Parts: sequence; C-alpha cells; structure tokens
Amino acid sequence: MSQSKKKGKRRVWTVPSIVLVVLFLGAAGLFLAAGNQLGGSAKGERLERMRASPNFKNGRAQNPVPTDNSWGLVKIWETIKDYRGGRQTVPDQPPPIMRLSKGSFSARPASGLRVTWLGHSSVLVEIDGQVILFDPVFADRASPFSFLGPRRFHPAPISIEDLPPLNAVVISHDHYDHLDYEAVVELAPKTQRFFVPLGVGAHLEAWDVPALKIAELDWWEEKESGGIKFAACPARHFSGRSVSADKTLWASWTVAGPGHRVFFSGDTGAMGLFEKVGELYGPFDLTLIKIGAYGRTWPDIHIDPREGIILNRMVRGRLMMPVHWGTFNLSYHGWTEPAERLIDEADRTDTSIVIPRVGQMFEPASPPALDRWWPVAPWRRSRS
Repeated sequence: MSQSKKKGKRRVWTVPSIVLVVLFLGAAGLFLAAGNQLGGSAKGERLERMRASPNFKNGRAQNPVPTDNSWGLVKIWETIKDYRGGRQTVPDQPPPIMRLSKGSFSARPASGLRVTWLGHSSVLVEIDGQVILFDPVFADRASPFSFLGPRRFHPAPISIEDLPPLNAVVISHDHYDHLDYEAVVELAPKTQRFFVPLGVGAHLEAWDVPALKIAELDWWEEKESGGIKFAACPARHFSGRSVSADKTLWASWTVAGPGHRVFFSGDTGAMGLFEKVGELYGPFDLTLIKIGAYGRTWPDIHIDPREGIILNRMVRGRLMMPVHWGTFNLSYHGWTEPAERLIDEADRTDTSIVIPRVGQMFEPASPPALDRWWPVAPWRRSRS
C-alpha cells in the first residue's frame, strides 16, 4: 500500500467499540469516585503472614467448610425473580429510633454489662468497665459511593463525636455495611485499639490508623486488652471492597471480661464449627447474631432467623440479640420479616431473645420485654 493511501485511511468507530469505551470510562469514573473507600492491599510482613495462614490459599481467604458463593446465569435469574416477588423491602417511613447524646453513657451499667444497638450490625457494648464498638457504620449508604447503593432506613441514633471514648473497635470483615471508611477515620483518635481479621489491617493503615492501634488476628488467635480477651473465630462468608474478592479474612468474635462474655457472629452461613466456639469460649451472657439479608440463592453465606437460633444454641448463648436487619435493604425479603421469623422460632424453641429499638440501651441481666416497634406486615416462614 502506498504512503498516500495509508495517510488517507480513517478509523471507523463501530457501535460495539463505542459501547466498550463508554463502559471503560464509566468504570474508571466509578473507581475514581470510590477513592479512599477501597482501602489498601497487604504487603510485607502482613502479606507473608497471610501466605503462611492455613486460612488462605493462592492469595485468597478460604471458608472452613465447602461453600458455594458462585454466581452462574441460573442463580442470577432465580435471584432476579425473587427480587420481583413484591415484598416490602423498604419501610414507608423511617422506623422509630431512640436518640442518644453525649451524656447517655455517663453512668456505668449496674450489672457490668450494657448494650446499645446503633443499627444494622453496629453495637456498642459496655462490658466490665470497657467500652467496645462492633462494626461501626454511620454512612448514609452501604456503598463506596455517596450517590449509589443501599440507603439507611433511619439516621444513626448518635454522632461519632458524642460517643464515649472507646477501648476497642471490633470489625468482622471488610464489606461496606460493616467497615465504614469515614467512621474509622473519625473514630481513630478516640479509640485505643482496633481488632480486625487478618488482612483488614491494610485498609486501616491506608486510612492513617496508626499500626500500633491495630490488632490483626487469624482464626483462633487471642489478644488481651484492658482486661478483656478478644478471640477471632471462624465464620462462613466472603470479603472484598472492589472487584477483587477474598483478599482479607472474615471472622466472628468473642469478647470475654472477668465478669461477662459476649459473642458477635459478624456475617456467616451455617456450620458445625460454632460448636467449638461454644466449647472454648462459652457460655455467653449475650450473643449478637445476624438474622437479615438471607436468600435461597445464597444460603451458604448468610444465615436466616431459624439458623440464627441454632447458632445461638451452638455457642451456648443465654440471651440472643438479632443484628444485620432493619437498617439497609440487602435482600428481597420484607424488611420486618427477620424479626417476625425470629420471634416465631424463639417461641417454638424456648429461646430467650431481645429485640431493642435502634438507640435503646439495656442490660442483659434485665432485658426489656418484647415490643413490636416495627409495623405489622406479611411475612413467610420459608427461606424463599
């Protein structure tokens, strides 16, 4: 071909190529919008420790039992059908909450153990003179974006500024509805220690949390702080804040003081290994167990209320408090269904439960009577 013909050749943009460019630019824009929300990646000693862990294989965290977290076309289609089932997944109006102030925590709990639900899986526990906050999420959306993703049904009952000084913050895993970047940044100056599963410390360090404040534990590892023993225990779930999944570990947690013990499930599917948790660290004065965001197409990674009751029994819980419901729409079941199903299962199995309002403080030694503060709505006993 002559030089003149080469110069005259023009590039033709086809529809597929234009679509690909638009998709690429859109993905790049979203990535830039996420910014610091994505966190950091493990390097150096942290990475070597993860490689040596029996809970990582080929750079990815592994569940302790076989787990199906795949998403083929059939499962996607079945999930879409379930989402179109017509149940009310979002309340008509914000649920009633109890507002808290800086003075709400001025008096110590008479029994030595007091609990305050802040919504979703965020729980403030005052135990044997220590103040511990689990999975603090104060963001308006469970998402890396301020304009996209599941939005809160209600505001947080207290600001981070008004929280008391914290002896510890405990994180179960790095999903956005459990690890809130802006909350971590704001909490860091008033928190003595962050307890996180192996690998999650990279996110915190990327957000300028001092390394000396981070206690990073593998499953079955323990660490004492302020007279409280923290133990990271197995869970059956997954992790990730971007397209790369399972680069960090997930965990359930036990917190044991000289007078009281609390179990926190984090996010998990059902498994027999919780029996061992109960044998090693139980019985527990209180269990904080997830009951919401279940579905028939992902049974291995999210328990439902019936399985929550079983988990509570396995870890030897005396009183069970449900979490991971009533704040974000993360599934296709009705938003009140988890609580109604839990009450039904608790009555059937003679299980002691407490379902506080968001912002309600109580002591497990004298839990409040059941108060259906949510509206009456149709619900189903089956997983579907």
